[in-house]
Amino acid sequence: MSDDCKVMITGMGMVTALGLDLASNWKNLKEGMSGVGKISIFDPDSLETQIAAEVSPEFESMADRYIARRSRSQMTRTTKLGVLAAREAIEHSGIDLNALDKSRVAVIMGVINTSYNDMEREKSTSHIIVKSMPNGPSAWVSLINGFEGPNFSISTACASSAYSIALGRQLIKSGMVDIVIAGGCDSHIEPECINGFNQILALSVRNESPKTACRPFSRSRDGFVIGEGAGVMVMEREKSARARSAVIYGEVAGAAITSEACDIVAPARDGIGMAKTMSLALADAEIPAEDIDYVNAHGTSTNLNDLYETMGIKRCFGAHAHRLCVSSTKSMLGHTIAAAGVLEGITTIMSIREGLLTPTINYEEPDPLLDLDYVPNMARDKDIKAAISNSFGFGGHNATIVYKKTV
Repeated sequence: MSDDCKVMITGMGMVTALGLDLASNWKNLKEGMSGVGKISIFDPDSLETQIAAEVSPEFESMADRYIARRSRSQMTRTTKLGVLAAREAIEHSGIDLNALDKSRVAVIMGVINTSYNDMEREKSTSHIIVKSMPNGPSAWVSLINGFEGPNFSISTACASSAYSIALGRQLIKSGMVDIVIAGGCDSHIEPECINGFNQILALSVRNESPKTACRPFSRSRDGFVIGEGAGVMVMEREKSARARSAVIYGEVAGAAITSEACDIVAPARDGIGMAKTMSLALADAEIPAEDIDYVNAHGTSTNLNDLYETMGIKRCFGAHAHRLCVSSTKSMLGHTIAAAGVLEGITTIMSIREGLLTPTINYEEPDPLLDLDYVPNMARDKDIKAAISNSFGFGGHNATIVYKKTV
């Protein structure tokens, strides 16, 4: 692959329960902190699950500082999270917006919906149409920055923002654009959503111990914990990044997006679809399975996902699976749904860059059926040359992104 075809990450932004920027998030992820607590943005006492990973209320003050008042009045919480993460990523990239050909910049955001729910309506019923638009986050990022290239949202459940990265890479490789602002945002901490997930027994009910509730790959796992947040990457071809002496954090070396065509909520049996997606991503990256050092797992803390993902990793990597390190960012951030893929991608990039694996916290009781190295409870130093990040969503939407160290 020629340098002109390589797609690099030159900027990143994060807003989650562990922090309002990349630096604070990375610090807390390395330390194995949990962002889960009792829900505070509404009274959850009537719900079976009363815990979630909420973004700090300080994020509203940050929105007041950085988003114009009239624009804020037309945004939901979800949209504001996405706009703030994009702001940090663009600033982090060092791009000179005044010198940029803005017709060559695309914005792609993974968004299930903007969560214009009853709680939002209690605050205001103005701008209903604009607040409800699923394309709102990508449109606002384009509008605020004057980007005139393609701008659209992707809704593929928990794989939404991973799809945005995969398609952003293809836009750059096709020559259609030079730069892609790719990410996702989500805020589904609301009674209706929590009730819905409780109906299908997907959420943890470990209300008495919020910070230990999300326990991927542990035998005692009892479901995921909803999180909220946003993440954004700035992606561009290597030639343009080096021409402007940008800091390059890593390469998006390959990607695969597939449909399992199996079940609306359950993954394909024995991780067959997951394994196929991982194998296709490795083939796209032209990287042998043995050269992968780390898997940032989808790792939801549900019974079937963790079992089938483990089986899928074994199917894809064979004997090398037992030499891999595997960990779940969701153990700390909760499941941020549409934002999960990009937040876990950023975590993977930082792990490669810093030579440090973030842990799977709350790993207390090994499951005899799950026998990989899940980096339990403590961060670990590790030289990582290449890694994959998995995202698997309801509807059979699968995505695997391959990230690679740059020199």
